[in-house]
Amino acid sequence: MATQLTGIGGKKKPAEAAPVVVAKDQVGITERAAKKIAQLAEREGRQGQLLRVGIQGGGCSGLSYTFAFADKAEARDRIFDGYGQRIVVDAKSLLYLGGSVLDWTESLMKSGFVLKNPHEVKSCSCGESFSV
Repeated sequence: MATQLTGIGGKKKPAEAAPVVVAKDQVGITERAAKKIAQLAEREGRQGQLLRVGIQGGGCSGLSYTFAFADKAEARDRIFDGYGQRIVVDAKSLLYLGGSVLDWTESLMKSGFVLKNPHEVKSCSCGESFSV
């Protein structure tokens, strides 16, 4: 159970969850990301489908992350489980995403999936693209 910390104005804020550590050839999923995958799948009528996580060329830093639901995995895909949800990553993307952790973030400015990627050397100011 997460402890409560006192923030500005004495308001309670949740403690940060313990970091998820994964092997270099895997992709981890945080509990927040898993909950959001389940919510989005239900809202879009895609329960039981996999969330495909990948990369594509583009953006001001060279590469960008992609997220989309998929009916099934392809032959060379790898499937990763976490907190009752499954994500699929193609072999080429896994070269860049290995050791990453999929999380969900919400703020006043932006909400969405984020990948904590140990291979990133820089990212653009808008956070939409990165380079390795």
